[in-house]
Amino acid sequence: MAFDDEWAAEKAAVTMRLNQVDGGSAPAKGSADYVVEDDDLGEIGHVAFGLFNGLETGGKHAVAGSETAGTSLKGDGFDCGAALSEVNETWERQVKTLLQACAHISNHLDYTKKSAKADDDWIHAQLLSAAPAPPGVNPTVPASKINDLFR
Repeated sequence: MAFDDEWAAEKAAVTMRLNQVDGGSAPAKGSADYVVEDDDLGEIGHVAFGLFNGLETGGKHAVAGSETAGTSLKGDGFDCGAALSEVNETWERQVKTLLQACAHISNHLDYTKKSAKADDDWIHAQLLSAAPAPPGVNPTVPASKINDLFR
């Protein structure tokens, strides 16, 4: 069997497995198999924003105390003072990294929602301008017919 034939067979097998849920059958060709609603994106963005706000204060509440303790212990000759200071610095870097990740998720989802809305508005305008409707007829295309227009 040639490499291209074998590769095509493997891709088809993997696609079939990925399209099955709990042993069910693959979705019909052309049907949507991955849909994310605006409400889902909004909820994820809201959770990321809430985590950001809570972590910004909660993740830093022990910084000053830990710095003071580490400096004091180090000054008194205890090795654990230097270790505590190092742990505190590592903790601060990790909190900052997580804050950046939460902000990135929240901002990206906001952008995704706005971008998808702009795309939908553009498609809607294109559909309206493609075929003028007679007076008294709603010129919008039902959602169930949109997929037919893009084949």
